[in-house]
Amino acid sequence: MFDIGAAELLVILVVAVVVIGPKDLPLAMRTAGRWIGKLRRVSAHFRSGIDAMVREAELEEMEKKWKAQNEEIMRRSAALTELEAGAPVMTGPPPPAEAAKPDTSPQDAAPSPAAKGESDV
Repeated sequence: MFDIGAAELLVILVVAVVVIGPKDLPLAMRTAGRWIGKLRRVSAHFRSGIDAMVREAELEEMEKKWKAQNEEIMRRSAALTELEAGAPVMTGPPPPAEAAKPDTSPQDAAPSPAAKGESDV
């Protein structure tokens, strides 16, 4: 955190023993440990608050993006629905072909001999 190496830590320990004394050093170390623990908790709480704010900002940005995409999809869907409403929609099998119908027009039908009144005699 403060980039303290082993040599610096040893110098600090020697100075602490000389200044504080070996008798009160455990109490001083305990007090320093408590302060360091409080400092870590406060920094962790601060960091989690910042992370929460960043996540909320990202969520708001994503919600705006999703809303824009949803509106675009709804616009396209409405346009497709309008196009389909204008064109006939075929459901079911296709209608039968014209060639399959028998031709019964009266112009092509030849009169039978019995119909004219003629006989084969």
